[in-house]
Amino acid sequence: MNEKELKSLWQSTNEKLESSLRVNKHNTENITRLKAQYVLVSMRPTKLFALTVGIIWVIGLGSFLGHLIINHLSSVNIFFLVSAIIQIFLTTFTIAVYIYQVDLISKIDFSEPVLAIQEKISKLKISTLNVTRLLFLQIPIWTTFYWNEKMFLAENWLLWIIQGIITISFTYVSLWLFFNIKYDNRNKKWFQLIFRGKEWQSILQSMELLNQIEQYQEIGEDNSPTHFRQA
Repeated sequence: MNEKELKSLWQSTNEKLESSLRVNKHNTENITRLKAQYVLVSMRPTKLFALTVGIIWVIGLGSFLGHLIINHLSSVNIFFLVSAIIQIFLTTFTIAVYIYQVDLISKIDFSEPVLAIQEKISKLKISTLNVTRLLFLQIPIWTTFYWNEKMFLAENWLLWIIQGIITISFTYVSLWLFFNIKYDNRNKKWFQLIFRGKEWQSILQSMELLNQIEQYQEIGEDNSPTHFRQA
């Protein structure tokens, strides 16, 4: 076999290998994209359920409050009224965020470039952190809705102290979580305890799968037969 035949055989082998690698890379990319899509879409039923419960809660509590204000305003416990209004406001805002998230999930096209998908998932991640922080702001409300004027009589000083400790403690915890729930703390035990559900894990898994696609693309470009031939 002469030199010309050897070069032709070498070129033919490289072309076949390059074609095979392209096919394998394409198939691997598609499979990984499908996995990321399945993982992300699987969280939608959970969000829809939470959304439904939230809407029912707001409508029910709002109707009850409306009835009290219209028919029994003079006898309504002011502490209960204020606590309930705050609860409705925070829950309504949470519902709006969940609607945004469900819409965002439905708009993510996994055939787009990886960077475009990552940008949308990043928005989903940020909104998930923010809505969780918001939900924890509701904690102190559950310690104030049952307050009444009789609790603040002078002879009930012990009740003041007990109730004060409870409310201040709950307020401190809610504010601490509000300011510390951020992505930088994702590896801390308390953070993982809070975000151990399907919603957060689905986001992390889809992000990891997209990172795998990026890494595979980089490796594929560096190790391609064309790269070796040019070297």
